[in-house]
Amino acid sequence: MPDFAPVAARLAESAEANREALFELLHIPSVSANPDHRGDCRAAAEWVRDFLANAGCTAELIDTGSAEEPGHPIIFAKSPRIDGAPTLLVYGHYDVQPPDPLDLWTTPPFEPTVRDGKVYARGATDDKGQMLTHPLAVAAWHATHGGPPVNVTFVIEGEEEVGSDHLDAFLESHREELACDAAVISDTSQFAEGVPAICYGLRGITACEVTVTGPKADLHSGLFGGSVRNPANALATILASLHDAEGRVAVDGFYDDVRDLTPEERAAWAALPFDEQGFLAATGSPALTGEAGWTTLERRWARPTCDVNGITAGYQGPGPKTIVPSKASAKLTFRLVPDQDPDVILAAVRQHIERHCPAGVTVAVKPYHGTPGVMFEPNTPPFEAAKRAIEAAFGTPPVMIRGGGSIPVVRSLGNTLNCPVLLLGWGLSSDGLHSPDEHFSLDAFQRGALASARLMWELAQEA
Repeated sequence: MPDFAPVAARLAESAEANREALFELLHIPSVSANPDHRGDCRAAAEWVRDFLANAGCTAELIDTGSAEEPGHPIIFAKSPRIDGAPTLLVYGHYDVQPPDPLDLWTTPPFEPTVRDGKVYARGATDDKGQMLTHPLAVAAWHATHGGPPVNVTFVIEGEEEVGSDHLDAFLESHREELACDAAVISDTSQFAEGVPAICYGLRGITACEVTVTGPKADLHSGLFGGSVRNPANALATILASLHDAEGRVAVDGFYDDVRDLTPEERAAWAALPFDEQGFLAATGSPALTGEAGWTTLERRWARPTCDVNGITAGYQGPGPKTIVPSKASAKLTFRLVPDQDPDVILAAVRQHIERHCPAGVTVAVKPYHGTPGVMFEPNTPPFEAAKRAIEAAFGTPPVMIRGGGSIPVVRSLGNTLNCPVLLLGWGLSSDGLHSPDEHFSLDAFQRGALASARLMWELAQEA
């Protein structure tokens, strides 16, 4: 077994160079949602490919989509093959969210700037900074030992922020080449500053848009108000019906398949150093609310939800305009927990909406994406290796948590490759993901690279 000490020393010695590499990648405006940045997305993909090639990997770009509807390329790379050694698959993404609104950034989003030990830039924590820790780990192994002690496969995509439309097809077509003993994704968060975490479960999601239609055109509210149904009022009635007075989702059958928390999980979560008042202050909300009978962490990680994400109806310009709008719409998402089926939930939601739609208008429900929740057994050898690696890098053992968000690729990897997925987040939920002034701790960046390198050593020990 190769000595790990030179790898740790290499990462320490190259800390400044590693930060400069991160700044180079952050400088590329790889906004996948904006067609004007298609060339930038390819430039970011080429940067990651070249970095991995210089770290001793065979690395290539796989184009996705078609000539008529091209996607963004996937980087597919492998470290030097070691027969009989375990294989670790690393997933990440190089695309980023749009930086708007630009006027709320303290410094330009694609000009990485360091303040108080953090780098500020779009993609700093989601996901360029976190993703890059794993190529850096392989680079350190390559410089000291000619390569890592396990087989490492990289799948780095450029469409995560727009739905990963081409990823499942890639995974399926490369199933044999992607076979692995475990996968690792660093696109989650530590539990709190100085409290590293391993996430062993995520909520799923289903989404839809509800459109209520009334008159064929906007009508004068003085001439017609009170004589025809107002679609905006009708939509408000529908949306109000989705929850009861106790904060529970009022859709029939919504909780039928919800997996209960075990007493052990409830006790473990209750023991976490969760600052509820600090959490409330960070949200800027006046109070914490939610489904009665559950703690804030339980509501966030293990209970399903219904949220209105946006409402559109009638005139919204300056000053009044006295109309009965012709249409009103709302976008909804339902966060789901393990064992809930997105299709079953969406069907129940549709029935509920149709049943609660007032007379005098019509309602249509347009489905969007959906993915089930996922859970992994946290006491298996890959998870134990990750626990040891994180403790070695961060100086404290990680806590075991679940996440409230949804990462569809986790389900895809589990289904296609039948492997456990290690969700090892180095950032913080307060890092401004998808928001102005997104940032990432440079100390966490360095420790994440060390933890990744150590994980490869720990997995080799298991063989």
